[in-house]
Amino acid sequence: MPPAEVTVVTIKPERVALATELPGRTTVSLASEVRPQITGIVKARTFEEGARVKAGQVLYQIEPAQYQAAYEGAKADLASAQAMLESAKIRDERYAGLLKIEGVSKEEADDARLAHAQAQANVAQKTAALELARINLGWTSITAPISGTIGKSSVTPGALVTANQATPLATIRSLDPIYVDLTESSEQRLKLRGQVGAGKLEAGSTNVKLLLPDGSTYERDGKLEFAEVAVDEATGMVTLRAKFPNPDGTLLPGMYVRAVLDEAVEQNAILAPQQGVSHDAKGNASAMVVGADGKAELRTIVATRAIGDRWLVESGLKAGDQLIVEGLNKIGPGMPVHANEKTEKK
Repeated sequence: MPPAEVTVVTIKPERVALATELPGRTTVSLASEVRPQITGIVKARTFEEGARVKAGQVLYQIEPAQYQAAYEGAKADLASAQAMLESAKIRDERYAGLLKIEGVSKEEADDARLAHAQAQANVAQKTAALELARINLGWTSITAPISGTIGKSSVTPGALVTANQATPLATIRSLDPIYVDLTESSEQRLKLRGQVGAGKLEAGSTNVKLLLPDGSTYERDGKLEFAEVAVDEATGMVTLRAKFPNPDGTLLPGMYVRAVLDEAVEQNAILAPQQGVSHDAKGNASAMVVGADGKAELRTIVATRAIGDRWLVESGLKAGDQLIVEGLNKIGPGMPVHANEKTEKK
């Protein structure tokens, strides 16, 4: 019998990015609960629920009448204290001059000096009270602490709100950028870091691609921000965080997504077409190659992961091996073969 005709692919080392697909959920980059700092009646709500708001924008107006009155009263008290200070200052200076010519007793001069100091302290106290009244009056306008999208309002005009109440009036969430929290096995992460540290692999890029719940790919790439320094004791997983631009609001908080990141790069990777690799019932991989004597040779290989339509082979194949990919049903180990190199389709 003539040698069987088979098609082979000559193994060549390649530079391959080792991509990892990880599950994750989206989360806001900033969130702020809006609460009143004073007690009063809500006079007006000045935003549309679900709209975008800017930091400093007025959201609610609390009835300011009593706080305006308190401010005016504090201003009048300060003016009175300043007038008393001026009077005490003049008396102190006059008595200090008379004391030099013994026109008044030392006790009277000391009393004038102490009254002047007390008047100064009274002005400082009234100044602080005026500032507090000004702050309270300013808090009648409740503003947005951050820019973002505001949710539903928990109160309507006419409602009574109290200082530092437990229930927020509304919540603002910043959706651009947005975070994606990913989980990865600590064992897998340690293995990759060990290989990078040993020089077997190069560190990958920080770019991250995102697969949406409907199977489509998010059009903008993100950046890996950091990895958690602790392992979850219950799951053995490590949390990674990536940041994605989200100007259109496509990504919403709480979405389940999958992220693809290149954690490492192998410079001389051995890739074998999947059609040339078979697995037994236990999952062990093997392949047929053309031996040096022109006969088919069975190799046991270790294929760790699929990259496209090829397997990444850790052992069992080397550069220059002729892997049989077609005609496998016509041959067996030790049979002579005639190898034809597979041509790539253009």
